Amino acid sequence: MSTQEQYQTEQQTVLQQERSLVLFNDHENSFDFVIDVLCAVCEHSEEQAEQCAWITHYKGKCQVLTGDIEELTHKATLMSDVGLTVEVQ
Repeated sequence: MSTQEQYQTEQQTVLQQERSLVLFNDHENSFDFVIDVLCAVCEHSEEQAEQCAWITHYKGKCQVLTGDIEELTHKATLMSDVGLTVEVQ
């Protein structure tokens, strides 16, 4: 395997491992509920969760967590189960 091929393989591996959990705005859930879920599921501080809630409110979405696909998929399922709209990207 050439150095270029090895580099491309390593880049693909990194890209495949590092994903984002994105929270989307909705009109169903209160700020307090969203903050509580972010603290419980994503282990955010209250301040961090509140900032994510405001960004989601004003911009329509917010990247709330990064990590590997398995971890984020599990957290996305938990958040979806309680009524939040999320996606792993």
